This record gives sequence, structure tokens and C-alpha cells, in this order.
Amino acid sequence: MKKIRVFSGIQPSGDMHLGNYLGAVKQWVENQDKEKENFYCIVDLHAHTILRDAKELRDNIRSLAAMLFACGLDPNKSTVFIQSQVRAHAEACWLLNCVTPIGWLERMTQYKDKKEKLNSISAALLDYPVLQTGDIILYDANEVPIGEDQKQHVELARDIAQRFNNLFGETFVLPDPIIPSVGARVMNLSNPLSKMSKSFDEDESGVVGLLDDDNSILKTIKRAVTDSGNQIVFSNDKENAGVNNLLGIYKVITGKSSMQVEKDFANAKGYGVLKESVAELVLGIITPIRAKYKEYISDPQELDKLLEVGAENARTISEPKVSEMKERMGFI
Repeated sequence: MKKIRVFSGIQPSGDMHLGNYLGAVKQWVENQDKEKENFYCIVDLHAHTILRDAKELRDNIRSLAAMLFACGLDPNKSTVFIQSQVRAHAEACWLLNCVTPIGWLERMTQYKDKKEKLNSISAALLDYPVLQTGDIILYDANEVPIGEDQKQHVELARDIAQRFNNLFGETFVLPDPIIPSVGARVMNLSNPLSKMSKSFDEDESGVVGLLDDDNSILKTIKRAVTDSGNQIVFSNDKENAGVNNLLGIYKVITGKSSMQVEKDFANAKGYGVLKESVAELVLGIITPIRAKYKEYISDPQELDKLLEVGAENARTISEPKVSEMKERMGFI
């Protein structure tokens, strides 16, 4: 029986934070113990849709790779690789451009949001979802674990893959977005209506970095926005977004149900207890990750070897798929 194939990617945009870990990487690590084929990609080509400093990008790529391994991705269980080291991704993007209506790209929410915030935009920013489509369907991925904000992109990938199949014959598997019920969208601790992010337009004061020292992490969590009440329960009200966020972090780390989480704080007086509990849990997972990261980043040659093994594994699947695309499209 053919294994379910999983693909997901992460940008090397700076130090990984708690939102990246709980929203994506933690699930990637847990996925390794299931009977699935896992492909996890450092999407450095995507990072250059907004121009990056060359040295900074290079450092970020290696740092992210070290962090992914430190978080528990095992090169013996998962294919972990750098996007730009597998040429099939860029080539597939061009081939898919030929079948993708530009109107499909102009309607993408993330493109429209960034277009309003940037003085100048590149063609790559508009084309980002086509490259992402290639990333996914080159591997005939069945599942794409993502955050809610990426769901539209995976739906577009399905549309593009289906259009190619209709034009040139069955070539691609149609991927399904997999959104975890908890942890998929960790919010900024200073602004709980905005996701935790180190994007150019986001407030970083509410971001917990995996390489932050213990004191910084404690300060960030203790300063977390809550509300004027004192009930520690889940709620759909925007006013309680900060409490929901803290409870969500507690829930995904402990693996408890919402009812169990609320029971843990049933007798707590004030939000200080909640913040202290969340801080203790967060430090408990970050401390060992930080130690392992230092081991990986201190040996760049070994790190590069692990990444080359991943790239070679990725090439064995992606290059034949590009050749199949070209043959079906009529290239010699």
C-alpha cells in the first residue's frame, strides 16, 4: 500500500519563533512516527520575493536548518532540504505559469495585502503561489499541513494541478490542506488579534523566539495582553483573544482537551497563574531545543551534509516529475 505523502515548507526569514514551532514544526515532528512519507522544505526562493541581503539570507537558511533538526526532524525519517538546491522547483514554476490565469493570482488575499503595504512589488510576489504549487505537486503530496492563512494557496494549488491534468492528462495528485485544530495560529502576545510573526509589518514585542534567553521569554509572556476580566476560559469574544491565545498555547503543549485546560485553572485567581504556567511550559520545550541548535550550528559541514542528503532524496522524485510535465507539454 502506497504511503500518504506529506509536504510543507517554511521561509528562512529570521530566527524561528514559538508560533512557527507550535503552528507547524511540532506537527511535522509528530508526523514522523506515522506511516507517511514526509518532505519538509526550506523555501529560500520564496524568501527572495521581497529582496533580501545575500549574507543575511545565507545565514538564515543555515540557522533554520539547524533549528529544524534541533526541534526533532530526523533526516532518517523525513526529507529535509533547501528549495534552491533542487532545480526542479524553479523549472516547474515556469511550466505551471503557462497554464495559470493571471486573474487567479491577482485575487490572492496575501498578495493584495502586501501590495498595499509595499512601495514596489516584484513579479515574483505575484507569482509566489505558482512556485508554491510546484513545491507541493512535484512530490504528489496528499497532505499539506498549514496554518489557516495558507489555505487559499493550497486551494489554488489544487486548481492549477487540476487545470494541468485537464489540459495534458493525469499528472498530479490534488493536495489537501491539513489545518490542526489547535496550534495552527499562535497569536502575537502583545496584539492577540494578529498572528505571531517576524514579518516586516508586524509587532515583534509579542514574539517569543526559540533562541531568546529565559529572561526575555519570561518578560514577553508576563507582559502578554489579556483582558479586564478574571475568568480563565475559552471564549469566542475578541475581547478575550489574549486569554484564548495563552490557553491555546497551554493546550497544544500539554495535549489536553479544552475542558481539561479550563479545569486546570478553575481555582486560579487572576491571569498571573495562567502566564506563569504557560511560561514554565514554553521554557520546558525551548531549553532543550536551544541546546541542540547550538550543536548543529557549530558544525556547518555536518549540517550541509544532512541537507545534501535531503536534496538528493528530493531530486529523485521531483526531477522525473518535471520530465513527465515537459513530455506531456510537448517539449523534446
